[in-house]
Amino acid sequence: MRWRGGRQSSNVEERSGSSGRSIGKIASGGGIGVFLIAVVVFFLSGGDLGTVMDSLGGDITPATYETENVSSKEYTDEKEFAAVVFAHLEDYWNEEFDKRGQSYQNPKLVLFTDSVDSACGQASAQIGPFYCPADQNVYLDLSFANELSSSYGATGDYAMAYVIAHEVGHHVQNQLGITDQLNALRKRVSETEYNQYSVRLELQADYLAGCFSKYLAEQTYQEQPILEAGDIAEAITAANAIGDDTLQKEYQGYVVPDSFTHGTSQQRTSWFKRGYKYGDLEHGDTFNEKDLDLAA
Repeated sequence: MRWRGGRQSSNVEERSGSSGRSIGKIASGGGIGVFLIAVVVFFLSGGDLGTVMDSLGGDITPATYETENVSSKEYTDEKEFAAVVFAHLEDYWNEEFDKRGQSYQNPKLVLFTDSVDSACGQASAQIGPFYCPADQNVYLDLSFANELSSSYGATGDYAMAYVIAHEVGHHVQNQLGITDQLNALRKRVSETEYNQYSVRLELQADYLAGCFSKYLAEQTYQEQPILEAGDIAEAITAANAIGDDTLQKEYQGYVVPDSFTHGTSQQRTSWFKRGYKYGDLEHGDTFNEKDLDLAA
C-alpha cells in the first residue's frame, strides 16, 4: 500500500496510564432481530434513523487519560501508517453517509502500548484492537502489526489496514444504532444465542472492511494506485488467520462452535471478499443471510 506522505487523520492520539479497571463492554456482536433488520434496511434506503435504544456504556464513568505526542520516535512508521489509513476511512465513510443524506461522526483512533483505559474499562495489549461504543474510539496497540506477522503469519501493511477498517466498521454499526440494540438484546437471550448474533455483526464489519478496500483500490496518490499487488491477499490472509475455528484449533486443539463470536476463517474471508466485490452496503446484510459461509 502506498501511504508515505499521505494525509494523516487529525483524530489520532496516543495514550498511556490505567486505572486498574478491567475491560467491560467492548465486543460488538451480531444480530438478526426484526427491529435490528429494520434499522439496517431503513439506513440503506436513506431514511431517518431516529432514536435508538439503550445507549451502550452510557452508565460508565469515563477514565482519566495521559496524552502523549503521536510523533514520538518509537513506532513512528506504525503511527504514521495508522493515521493515513484512518484518514482514508474518514474520506470513505463521510462520502458514503453523505450519499444517503446522513451525517457521519468521525471516530478517534487511540494508539497505545501495553495497556490503556477506555470508557469501556481498562484493556491490555492481549485483547488486541477493539472499538469502544461508549466513547466512539478505536483502540490499537502499536505492537499488534508485529503480532499479526509473527503469531498469525499475516504479513504486509495491508493486513493491518484490514484490522483498522474492521474496527471502524463497528463504529459505522454504532452510528446506525445496531450496537445499542444488540446490547439490549443481550439481556433477553442466552449466551449461546447471543454469540450467534455477535458472529453476524462481526462478519458485517468484515464486509464493510471489504467495501472500504474496493474504494481504496480505485484511489490514487501522486498519480499512482494506492493499493499495490498483493494488498488484498494480505487482508484475506489476516481474516483467515483470526477466524474463531482457526484460533481455537491453535490454542486448545479443538473447536466449540457455540462459543464462536467472530465467525470462522471461511466466513470472515468470504464476507470480506463479498464487500470487495460489491463495494456497497446493500449486499452486506449478514442478519438475513441463511448461509454465512456464502457457499456457491
